[in-house]
Amino acid sequence: MKLGSSFGWLWSAYAVSTYGTWIAFGAFPLIAVRVLHSSAFAVSLLEAGGLAVAAIMAFPLGPWVEHRSKRPVMIAMDLARFLAMASVPVAYFLGSLSYGQLMVVSVISGTASIAFTAASGAYLKYLVRSDHLLTANGRFEGTSWVATAAGPPLGGALIGLLGPVITIMADALSYLLSALGVLRIRGGDVAAPRDPATRLRGADLLGGWRFILHDRALRWLFLNSILVGGLIMATVPLLAVLLLGEYHFSAWQYGLAFGIPALGGFVGARLSARLVKRYGRHRVMTVSGWLRSLFPLGLAFIHPGITGLLTVIIIEGLLIICMGIFNPIYATERLQRTPADHAAQVLSAWSVSSKLVQATLMVIWGILATLTSPLAAITISGVLLLATPLLLPKRTHLFDPEPALSAEDVPAA
Repeated sequence: MKLGSSFGWLWSAYAVSTYGTWIAFGAFPLIAVRVLHSSAFAVSLLEAGGLAVAAIMAFPLGPWVEHRSKRPVMIAMDLARFLAMASVPVAYFLGSLSYGQLMVVSVISGTASIAFTAASGAYLKYLVRSDHLLTANGRFEGTSWVATAAGPPLGGALIGLLGPVITIMADALSYLLSALGVLRIRGGDVAAPRDPATRLRGADLLGGWRFILHDRALRWLFLNSILVGGLIMATVPLLAVLLLGEYHFSAWQYGLAFGIPALGGFVGARLSARLVKRYGRHRVMTVSGWLRSLFPLGLAFIHPGITGLLTVIIIEGLLIICMGIFNPIYATERLQRTPADHAAQVLSAWSVSSKLVQATLMVIWGILATLTSPLAAITISGVLLLATPLLLPKRTHLFDPEPALSAEDVPAA
């Protein structure tokens, strides 16, 4: 299915920045652990603090992005991420790199990523017909998982040869290339109309959340996605501490443990549209949603050595196959149910909420790991994930959608 050259450039921009991000996967925790000698709680706080402050700073960005042309916003956010990430290797080679700088860079990069995601999602809805959105989202999802598979092993090799700051420089350059890709897009743009004389009201900041909470399917998808994402992400810094610190895995082994399973995400993304066509959206979403909540509990059985590495690869592989199937379906459902003139606000609200929940749970799990152990905290997350499928939308919510609202239809907060 041809989606047009404009989609091709948007897809390319997404691909190059995603590859850069995954090449640098684990670089910040690795620098924190091995260069700055940070504790498990400090590594969790680095991840959580960056997410939380970025989410707070991004809070007013939804309405701001909504009423502006999306391509200039995407280019500006890519350039901001480039400058922030490039400052890390500069400071490292000057001998002035600090934990505080890593935190600031994390905040700037996270804030810009929220704005970029909101703008690119709204622009995708503009570029692609509604009945082609699942295919388009499947391509983004597949690209993400291929980058996840290839990036960490390559990044681990680069870290082993040249050090972790080189992978951060590669990530920085990827944002510059992404900006050039967006610049190559030709044709129209989209911006929600706004009366120049009308000031931004406090109620406008809550528009995205009001749309989400009004629609039953979006409401349940929202709750499910932020809790699943939060519980999974809460264990990421702990896995870094456990595998790199306590179990003494090498950088390339750490990258391999998360790179190989990501190939399952590519397979899942390729299968997603076919499974929906054969079995229906609700059945596929429900089955994959339940399965992705079961497998993380298997991480409770990881241990040092080759068998421990294989355990991580198998568990993560099964989890990621299910995520590769589930994610394009839920992303498509979200875009199809969101009015075009409010897409950026909905996506921004979704990202802000997800990052705040992730940050909160990272701090809590960092404390749990300090009081118990990283493995015990990871196990607790796996147990809690078992309840999250109860928040998946019911069949009637998906197949009997409520009418999309315009901005004027939404009651003021």
